[in-house]
Amino acid sequence: MKKVIFFTILLFLLGVVIYNSYPEKKLPANAEIDYILVKKSDRQLLAYSKQKLLKTYQISLGDSPIGHKEYEGDEKTPEGGYTINAKNPNSGYHKNLGVSYPNTKDIEKAKLLGKDPGGDIKIHGIRNHIGFIGKFQRLFDWTNGCMALTNAEVDELYYAVKIGTKIDIRP
Repeated sequence: MKKVIFFTILLFLLGVVIYNSYPEKKLPANAEIDYILVKKSDRQLLAYSKQKLLKTYQISLGDSPIGHKEYEGDEKTPEGGYTINAKNPNSGYHKNLGVSYPNTKDIEKAKLLGKDPGGDIKIHGIRNHIGFIGKFQRLFDWTNGCMALTNAEVDELYYAVKIGTKIDIRP
């Protein structure tokens, strides 16, 4: 019985290592992403070039992913049309692409609630020094409202996306 348990645990651990290290499809060399679509309910970020889907990424979202972000601290990922407005190669989360949240409508809604709309919504990698968790970051929603990828995935997007790229975030 002990041998069965030992081999079951060993096979599980081997499967975990294979899952995290198994290579995934890469963006084509010199790809230029001109549109990003995020489907929150599917935990997907779709990267397009000239209306052609180049790659679908599995993402993690804010701790409270259902619904549109209304104010700072609600742990929600915004919904709506935005743009990529910044690129940070020295982020606390590997690298990041800034999302233009909040827009005028977001600010007005937060004011009605008597709250600060917040900001600093990003597409980012894993917190620095723990990037080894790789694909396991996808197993749960853990950000404060951002969209998280593995470090290798955010590297791809970082170089393929220009500031001004449109991003639609849907429920």
